[in-house]
Amino acid sequence: MTRFATQLVHGTPVGDNNTGAVNPPIYNSSTYAFQSVDDAPRWDYARSGNPTRDFLERQIAQLEHGTRGFAFSSGLAAIHAVLSIFTPGDRVVVGSNVYGGTYSLFNEHFSRWGLTSEPVDTGDYEAVERAIAGTPEDGTSQGAVVRPAKAVYFETLTNPLLEVNDVAAIAAIAHRYGALVIVDNTFVTPYLQQPLDLGADIVIHSATKYLAGHSDVIAGLAVVGDDDLGKRVYFAQNRLGGVLAPAECDSVRRGIQTLGLRIERQQSNAVAIANWLLTNPLVAAVHYPGVAGGGRPGDTEKGLKGFGGVLSFEVVKGVDPAQILNNLHVFRLAVSLGAVESLAELPCRMTHFELPREERLKVGVTDELIRLAIGIEDVRDLIEDLEQAFAIAAKAADPEYATAFVQSARFADAVGTRV
Repeated sequence: MTRFATQLVHGTPVGDNNTGAVNPPIYNSSTYAFQSVDDAPRWDYARSGNPTRDFLERQIAQLEHGTRGFAFSSGLAAIHAVLSIFTPGDRVVVGSNVYGGTYSLFNEHFSRWGLTSEPVDTGDYEAVERAIAGTPEDGTSQGAVVRPAKAVYFETLTNPLLEVNDVAAIAAIAHRYGALVIVDNTFVTPYLQQPLDLGADIVIHSATKYLAGHSDVIAGLAVVGDDDLGKRVYFAQNRLGGVLAPAECDSVRRGIQTLGLRIERQQSNAVAIANWLLTNPLVAAVHYPGVAGGGRPGDTEKGLKGFGGVLSFEVVKGVDPAQILNNLHVFRLAVSLGAVESLAELPCRMTHFELPREERLKVGVTDELIRLAIGIEDVRDLIEDLEQAFAIAAKAADPEYATAFVQSARFADAVGTRV
């Protein structure tokens, strides 16, 4: 039995050849020869299976402690395949603060096929139970009878406010009503949490992010906790056909090998930057549960080994967040996260534009919110980049802001609180 860091490097061999290659080969063949018409070969057509993809699927199942893994052409393709196991009339309870693409998939695509989604604050367990059970908000039996939900879907860390969801607590509630638990584990990866061990039934990743880690591939992964679910998800994967191509499978595999090294550096950088932001007079709030004052009470007690490299913060009223973002030089103004380079974005205009403004504001995604995806650069360069961008934004907003910011920076230098 190998340990996690070794599994990242070596995975589970497929046993496809005897060349002695230390890395599994990339099989670009779209079809495979039969020995005879009566043969039932392991691989026949690449949409249905491929040795390169098989290696990655086995590896992510191993890392997430699942029974079977699946590789898709994107994170949304993985979500689409998982949701397609449900039937018209089924109801899924969805965390009220999810990625904009996920929101759109539920509300603009699957709603047309009769799959109902119901948003809920996954930090409110009474609300979660009411929603899954189908109980009216007043707690009575009055009104239309609603059958229990078939599933609950949520993110380990919400995007972009970094609120921690308690997988074990939500799973316990869901399973009382026979509902499946589907967890998007993109923000923390199996390095920081394995939701299946906490009661989840299906885990999803946008492997584009931390797992691949280099902003050079689009990919999605899913892992199931039992064979029955595996058959249902495989049927969707094979029939819908949104599979990950062999070269991209190898790119994700290669990225996974350094996951532990990268995420440790990204996380330590994020902690330093979050602490710097907490001292910034132009910052109204910091969202990162890995520092004091950056999360909800109890967030550190929900089974996580760490909080990853993504954080967000809100600037004070009067400061234009675009002035900060447009003047960054080390940070790249781009969506996505989990890569070796640091990225910055404005959720209301970029990652969460699909949400109507009223819905965004309900869950706390304000117009002043900036999200940072921290890379592996020298953290001093990252803080200095933020500092000069804040100085420009402060000057454009109000001379008093500029004075306050400069004084706070000088104080930080004097007492040695800057990294």
